[in-house]
Amino acid sequence: MTDANITVASVQQYKANVELLMQQKVALIAPYVTIDGYQGKAASHVEQFGSATAQKKTSRNSDTPNLNVSQDKRWVFPIDYEWGTLVDKQDILRMIIDPKSPLAQAGAAAMNRAKDDEILVAFFGTNFTGENGTTAETFDTATYQVAVNVGGTASSINVAKLQNAMRMFITANKGELMEPLYAAIGAYEHDALLKEVQVNNLDYGGSAVLVDGKVKRFMGFDFVISERLSISNGNRLIPAWRKSGMHLGMWQDIMTKVDERPDKSYAWQVYHCGTFGATRLEAGKIVQILCDDQI
Repeated sequence: MTDANITVASVQQYKANVELLMQQKVALIAPYVTIDGYQGKAASHVEQFGSATAQKKTSRNSDTPNLNVSQDKRWVFPIDYEWGTLVDKQDILRMIIDPKSPLAQAGAAAMNRAKDDEILVAFFGTNFTGENGTTAETFDTATYQVAVNVGGTASSINVAKLQNAMRMFITANKGELMEPLYAAIGAYEHDALLKEVQVNNLDYGGSAVLVDGKVKRFMGFDFVISERLSISNGNRLIPAWRKSGMHLGMWQDIMTKVDERPDKSYAWQVYHCGTFGATRLEAGKIVQILCDDQI
């Protein structure tokens, strides 16, 4: 057989394997906040009542006291999200695999990331209270922010910052911390935790929980690793929170449609949509930790 014939006879072979490129596929933050379903253009998630103070009874048969208790509402608003793409019939004929399923998976991953993004914005963004949801409330950085330079110099997350955050939670909640505390950290912060001597040294009580080399729990905080945290002025904004302090409202969870489009030469359309929004629920249940993003 001549070289020319060998060239003609050679073939190209492709495996019909499909995988999504590296990306966050599931909602990482959403499982650790409260979730409820709603209808309408806005929703008041919870009626809030303030603390009460008992008074001493100083005489017999005295009048029954009628003491005021502060009351408020927390509002959550729906945000619409959608994702879609077209797959031409002729493209499917030229491919070994049917791309509709992996495209649907990619779209679902995008929607799950959108849930986390709504929550991350609500942690430190402007939320709304009042009878009709028109009173704006900004995050109280004066009371619930751990500075970037705890100890005198800018740093990433460390024991001192976690101690400061825990103090803020204990003070705000009057010593009552009956539910887990969570903190979302990025790759830089996780690396910084691994460098803290208290994380790996048993002489400090071995309080850190490491799973497959990742810090899952330390100093009373359960850690969620996310690469979608905001950066402001070179500082990564680390949220630490109680589950009852953050809420995700669901008007419609992720809906998926895969249909033929007669108006597009019967191409297949892969479509996702969902409607949800998030809000803080109470001051003192969320703390912001500033971390130098380059350390």
